[in-house]
Amino acid sequence: MTASTANQPTQEPGLSAPAPGPSAPPFAPLAAAGLAAEITDVLGNRLRTVRLHRFRRPAAPPPALVAVAHGSRHPGAAPAVRALLARIRALRPGLPVHLGHLELDRPLLADTLASLHGTSDAVVLVPLLFGHGYHVTHDLPAALAAAPHLTGRTAAPLGPHALLAEALHGRLLEAGFPTGPHAGRRPAVVLAAAGSRAPRSARDTARIARLLSTHLGGVPVLPAYAHPSPATTPGGDASRRPSRIAAALSVPEAVRALTDRGHHPDDIAVAACFAAPGRFADRCAALAPGPAAAPLGDHPALARLVLHRYDQALSTRTGSGTDVPRAATVAV
Repeated sequence: MTASTANQPTQEPGLSAPAPGPSAPPFAPLAAAGLAAEITDVLGNRLRTVRLHRFRRPAAPPPALVAVAHGSRHPGAAPAVRALLARIRALRPGLPVHLGHLELDRPLLADTLASLHGTSDAVVLVPLLFGHGYHVTHDLPAALAAAPHLTGRTAAPLGPHALLAEALHGRLLEAGFPTGPHAGRRPAVVLAAAGSRAPRSARDTARIARLLSTHLGGVPVLPAYAHPSPATTPGGDASRRPSRIAAALSVPEAVRALTDRGHHPDDIAVAACFAAPGRFADRCAALAPGPAAAPLGDHPALARLVLHRYDQALSTRTGSGTDVPRAATVAV
């Protein structure tokens, strides 16, 4: 054996040497390192996502909506308001909705606000009233000021607004008000609202009447107040009529003014600008010569309007809502 053959590897008998072929590709360490880095990034992102979902603080509940009704001893008042609140809750699931009355019915507003201690620290009072009268401008802010455990705002009243006109129109249609022009008929409407001595409330009532007239396609609408007119009340004294009442006419006076303009009494309807049945609403309906609309109650447009006023109060610090007479306001 020569030296050149001694160093060659020994081949086992019966096996042939493998044919020469292309060499295997070299190991690429940079590509492997990049793959490892990508895997690390993906796993890290997954872990961060898990941590965020596991330890994220729960979202703060929205401020409670406290609907403020005037209150009435009428047996139909409370069910009507509760039906309205049920519709509001159905429109906005998850929103805490509560009820408080100014008088004559329970729960009173002060009791409702006291009951929220420990369950809610922010509220918006939404008056189920239709003008800037004393209740809205004084009583509601004072109620919030007397509840130091709460921060909150008082929303604007429900009127004037186009949604209110829509709800009034809907109730008129339910009462048989004509849906279109009829030969020989000239429909007209008396808008019956609660009276107030606040001048701004008078302007609100007049604007509601104009909005309703526009919604009805130009049908005349006269605002009137629900209090009995001293001039038309037996033994009454016209000189003792309350000053600066929210509308210049009583319901009978408004009806008479429309008949003087040529409207037949049967074509004069009374629209009830009341959230629920009550003494005033019953009185106005009894004075209607033509169709008498029911109070607004749980009309869908009224429920949407309540939520609109709630959202409006939260969206601005100096908007349509009435500021609480203390430092605390809902921060948005």
